Amino acid sequence: MSSRDPLMVGLTGSIGMGKSETAKLFRRLGIPVYDADAAVAVLYEKGGKAVPPLEAAFPGVVRDGRVDRDELSKRVVGNAQETERLQSIVYPLMSDERRRFMEEARAQGAEVVVFDIPLLFETGGHVNMDAVVVCSAPGHVQRERVLSRPGMTEEKFAYLLLRQTPDEEKRAKAHFVVVTDKGIEHAFEQVKMIVAELKARHARRDKNA
Repeated sequence: MSSRDPLMVGLTGSIGMGKSETAKLFRRLGIPVYDADAAVAVLYEKGGKAVPPLEAAFPGVVRDGRVDRDELSKRVVGNAQETERLQSIVYPLMSDERRRFMEEARAQGAEVVVFDIPLLFETGGHVNMDAVVVCSAPGHVQRERVLSRPGMTEEKFAYLLLRQTPDEEKRAKAHFVVVTDKGIEHAFEQVKMIVAELKARHARRDKNA
């Protein structure tokens, strides 16, 4: 890695752990953030690169030129083989988007970039990161947050949890943990400390390059 390259930081956390809100806190500090969910949304929209291959693999999931996420979810939830088929189509397309994001960040002289990726550990993406930040909250808080989402059911929540590395294991593997159940400002203070440490680490790497 060149000394000019930014540190690559993976931001992850199980469903309902506050990852999306934490990503906003990194942005408040001027850190470029790659949002995996937003990238998928673009791929699924009209003209998106995932639309033709997903319609070929799952006939009927494309409506009005875009992927119907509810219909796609019905096809894959609870079916490991179909989930793998979906991932084999979408993940390579997302890799292209991540490369473009890195090229832009490098051109802008960013010291740190954040990759907001829900299944970072589950897909092995953490091995490509210089550091990993895990968002965490107590189980009862997580459950309350998730079940309050539109369209969420106990069955779907249970399935999603099964697909995800347990929170305790994620925290053990993390370089940093952001506790998200004590308010935004409390989380922001944690993020500011993490960014300061990462920028200092980047400066040391530059000095030693």
